[in-house]
Amino acid sequence: MPSTVRARAIFHGYVQGVGFRFTAKLLANSFAVTGWVRNLTDGTVELVVQGSAAEVNAYLDQLRSEMKDHISRAETDWISRVEDEKGFVVRF
Repeated sequence: MPSTVRARAIFHGYVQGVGFRFTAKLLANSFAVTGWVRNLTDGTVELVVQGSAAEVNAYLDQLRSEMKDHISRAETDWISRVEDEKGFVVRF
């Protein structure tokens, strides 16, 4: 069984009000990942995703591709895993 990793990404650019969170959630349904996404008050979008390294990387690559016209910069860090997380949600 592949080892589980967790990543936190902050997306900069014109990423709020363009369906970014909806797209992130919709795409998550196509990958074996869990996590969440939310808008931050500074105009960025924060996303946390967990799964195998291959699934997390494929998910983030697909999200970047789908939203490329809106992302000017993305910062991604590996963070500690969370046990027993279920699903992928939009946080408000």
